[in-house]
Parts: sequence; C-alpha cells; structure tokens
Amino acid sequence: MSLTDVIDGTRQAVQTDRHNAAVSFSVDHELAANTATVVEVRVRDHAFTVDEPPALGGTDQAANPVEYALAALGSCQVITYQFWAARLGIPLDAVRVKVDGDLDLHGFFGFDESTRPGFSDVRVSVELEGPASPEAYEQLRRAVDEHCPVLDLFRNQTPVTTTVR
Repeated sequence: MSLTDVIDGTRQAVQTDRHNAAVSFSVDHELAANTATVVEVRVRDHAFTVDEPPALGGTDQAANPVEYALAALGSCQVITYQFWAARLGIPLDAVRVKVDGDLDLHGFFGFDESTRPGFSDVRVSVELEGPASPEAYEQLRRAVDEHCPVLDLFRNQTPVTTTVR
C-alpha cells in the first residue's frame, strides 16, 4: 500500500466519522531483574532495551532515554518527510536526518535546581535528495515542521499526568 493510499483511506475514514482520527499509543516499561538501570520496553509486539552509559551508572547495553528521544524525533522527521512529499506530490529520492541535543546534568542529578533536567538545545539537520526545486523542498520542510508529531512534543508543552500506586 502506498503512502497516497494511506492518506486517501484515512481522509475517507475521518470524513465519515471524525472520531476515526483519534488514536492512542501505549508503551510498557519494567526494570530488568538484578539491574539498576536496564529497562525492558514493550510496544505492541516489539521489545527493546534502554540503559545508561557507564558514566551515568549504567552498563551500556543500549541507548539511553534521551538518545531514544532524539531517535524518535529523527525517525519521525524521516517518516513525516516521506508522508508530506507524497501528499504534496514532491519527488523525494532520499531523506537523511541527524539530531543532536545538549543536556546539562546539573538538572538530572539535582545539583542545581534552576537547571532544566531536559534538553537545553536540539538541532535537526535534514538532507533531502531528489529532482524538485529548492523552493519545493522548502515548502516540504514547512509542512513537516507544522505536522511532525514528535517535533511538536519537543516544541510545545504537553500535559502529563503521573499516578503512583
């Protein structure tokens, strides 16, 4: 099924009933047995591991949470570029994205309560290849910036509720 087919099918389903546009995602996490930092993650029928590098007390068995956050942003950018290129009819042969983020550990470790524990700066570098004009690729970039769900998470405050049982 092509991205155009997905777009058309979704448009039809949403026009039939706007509630068809509402989706929810769920991810389960559990600390691995006999570890201090290894987290086992389950998403639908997929599983992966999260850990910290030794400098942060981990065993470096996998990427850490902030690296996965950057990976989520970069992956969402690549997918959103593909999606919007198809939607706008802009030919696109290749998309490469690199995401860098700066974090000050004063916030995470609580050494300075005025320091944010999250990223202080995130930089997204996108390389597009294809036969379209620079103006078309700029139009595509604007569409992606307006519609990328993970970029929206980075740019805007999202309500989060935590319940401890």
